[in-house]
Amino acid sequence: MSNQEQTPENRLRKELPEEVAAGVGEAPEAPEGPETPEEQGNRQTGLTGRQRLAQGLWPPRVTRAQLIVALLLFGLGFGLAVQVASNSDSDSALRGARQEDLVRILDELDDRTQRLEDEKQGLEKQRDELENSSNQAEEARRQTVEKERQLGILAGTVAAQGPGITMTIDDTKGTVEADMLLDAIQELRAAGAEAIQVNGVRVVAGTYLTDAGNSVSVDGNKINAPYRFKVIGKPQDLEPALNIPGGVVQTLEKEQATVTIERSDKIVVDALRAAKRPDYARSSSQ
Repeated sequence: MSNQEQTPENRLRKELPEEVAAGVGEAPEAPEGPETPEEQGNRQTGLTGRQRLAQGLWPPRVTRAQLIVALLLFGLGFGLAVQVASNSDSDSALRGARQEDLVRILDELDDRTQRLEDEKQGLEKQRDELENSSNQAEEARRQTVEKERQLGILAGTVAAQGPGITMTIDDTKGTVEADMLLDAIQELRAAGAEAIQVNGVRVVAGTYLTDAGNSVSVDGNKINAPYRFKVIGKPQDLEPALNIPGGVVQTLEKEQATVTIERSDKIVVDALRAAKRPDYARSSSQ
């Protein structure tokens, strides 16, 4: 048999290695089905999933509406923080107070409540007297005169006397300012003061205080230290109101001022204010 003539078996044995070799170099079959746009994008850019996530998060894309909401939330949070800090300061002041100071504060609140209740009862009594009086016109005139006298005291047009206190503030360092004296006046009014006089100047509803160099001006009248307050009211209410923790006396003493308070059964407030006719307001009964 010649070399050119080969049997089918020999031919199969010779071609088999060539087929195997050809199969080794072939490219892997493509996955079934079409590629998604995401897969095509990943294949083209060559990015991993983590890199694509980082690109999506940075730089941030903020719309105008989101910016406005963020500013509103910031403002709300800032306001709440300021309110909490303010409440914490007042709470800490009371928390650090002594037991007797807390009792005194509670007594003062009870006294203020009682004064309001007494005022309510007095108004109800006047109403009943007007309703039940046989001569309502005469009763109305009597109450009008009484009311005029009371308003004269409040307006400073008439002198007044009664129990109260005298408070003297000695300011040798010149550190007492107008706002400190104004705080004292407001605290005295809250404690039930009915008439106040400071160094010969009557304090009324429209009184204002300003700094005038090393002294203080009350309604344009310059006064110098020591500042003497003559106050008519219930001494048992007035003095504790000035001595509460963090109150008037403690504040003035921090400024190296000396404060002395004396109770008296008779305080005379004789500084007067001229009655001023209102420029615009008129009685609605005219």
